[in-house]
Amino acid sequence: MAIRAFLVQIPDSVLVDLRERIERTRWPDEVGGSGWTFGASLSTMKELAEYWVTRFDWRKVESEINAYPNSVIELAGYDVHFLRIRGQGKSPLPLMLIHGWPGSFLEMMKLVPLLMESRGITFDLIVPSLPGYGFSERVTAPGCGIQFIAHQFNLLMEALGYEKYGVHGGDFGSGVGTALALAHPDNVVGLHLNNIEGYYRPFLPDGSNLTQEEVDFQAEAEEWYDREGAYSHQQRTRPLTLAYGLNDSPVGLCAWFIEKFFRWSDCRGDIESVFTKDELLSNVTLYWVTQTVHSSFRLYHESRADPLHFAKGQFVRVPVGIARFPFEDPFPPRKYIEKGYNIQHWTDFPRGGHFASLEQPELLASDIQKFFGSLLWKP
Repeated sequence: MAIRAFLVQIPDSVLVDLRERIERTRWPDEVGGSGWTFGASLSTMKELAEYWVTRFDWRKVESEINAYPNSVIELAGYDVHFLRIRGQGKSPLPLMLIHGWPGSFLEMMKLVPLLMESRGITFDLIVPSLPGYGFSERVTAPGCGIQFIAHQFNLLMEALGYEKYGVHGGDFGSGVGTALALAHPDNVVGLHLNNIEGYYRPFLPDGSNLTQEEVDFQAEAEEWYDREGAYSHQQRTRPLTLAYGLNDSPVGLCAWFIEKFFRWSDCRGDIESVFTKDELLSNVTLYWVTQTVHSSFRLYHESRADPLHFAKGQFVRVPVGIARFPFEDPFPPRKYIEKGYNIQHWTDFPRGGHFASLEQPELLASDIQKFFGSLLWKP
């Protein structure tokens, strides 16, 4: 498993083609004054497209990525891209930061300088791109679900010489982190999550009764998916059909993603109160230049085929820390999570949503440091 240095350098021709496609966008009409009611706001998308063509600088993003050591390694037959940032001190804790959809490894980069600040604990940070995301290889064979990715990522940590390590994740990163803790409890010293994977189901013995709070959560989750979950149903059932349009139209791709950043964040109707245009467009451009929108969708299909449903005896026994941001929905009640996770740390935050590492990096980094600092890490 040879590790190869990696430099991000997208050809000029790809960026020229991107700009020309944006300029040729055929814009839809809209219901007057509807804003975000029917999807991504037309005025917002036109403003973003103008900025994308005239002011956004992908080369600056490349420079920021390449400022960190980037590598690629073949794991279980596929190339996986990752950043590795070594910490200070004699025995920093190896910590893997795992992203989800519609994010990327880029969102974790806001945590890096904060986690490098010593607050009683230091880290060696490993920031991988999920298979089929970013600069990791696109997997075109079936079976690359969260359990397979967990196997890959444990191999990555072994290849880097880490026998024991911590994991932080959100969105699909939560599912992969959970799969890692279940399969490799002797390696994972602690699991920190700001999201509980939507497919999570604890094992419930016959005759088990849910509390009223848990019943209410299930009803609320069903209502949320009815209102907001069309994207998930499409991506887990017919991802290829959707991919034709999004892999061909940069503005179409942008709209598909930007709506989620608007709906799932604590932006309260003003997306730029939380994210800059550059942050939004960096993530979309990464998906565009790597042509990974369809391969990213496939993880939804795999998760539907093999969901995170705990079998009898399955329980995350390693210490678990939960960072609960109020606009992260749907989020199970603590008692429901505790049926499958050994929760040793829980923090309720006053603000923040699904994209915690982008929205509230200081709060999230502080909670990560507090949780792993409490474990009295020893190599």
